[in-house]
Amino acid sequence: MADREPLTPFPEPTAFIATRAGVFVQYLDHFRSAVIGKIDSLDEDELRRSRLASGWTPLELVRHLRFVELRWIEWGFRGEAIADPWDDHQDGRWHIPESVSREQLVDELRAQGDRTRQVALSSDLAGRGVPGPRWSGAEPASLERVLFHLLQEYARHLGHLDIVAELAGDQSE
Repeated sequence: MADREPLTPFPEPTAFIATRAGVFVQYLDHFRSAVIGKIDSLDEDELRRSRLASGWTPLELVRHLRFVELRWIEWGFRGEAIADPWDDHQDGRWHIPESVSREQLVDELRAQGDRTRQVALSSDLAGRGVPGPRWSGAEPASLERVLFHLLQEYARHLGHLDIVAELAGDQSE
């Protein structure tokens, strides 16, 4: 198992955060940090093993979260050309090449988080995404709506990962 880094604190509702974008960023940073903490608590075998009927592994989930941010922020909101925005999927399910390590995935997730943070803090939350394939013909969503979606995605999948880590015998919080 990797050395654990400190968990980004949970942004308590009573804590002052100067902007709405700052609220989104702090919650996303907390959830991303918690996902990384769970990944760091599992050994290599558990990272590539599925304990659930759906068949996903913890590393596949981390890669999926990285691509979720990429799809919504860079491909959707910013309208950037992404060679394969669905590269985390193969044959209808999440996928990770065997050659991709925990360290590489965590680094990619952190880097994606840095890009999401930069976009969130430098853009108008009411601003709409760039029309393009991400939206499947619908009107692009506002950045605020995209960030809210990312928060629920992280919170939901962190709950899934909590269960998997518990089944693997991890008793950490």
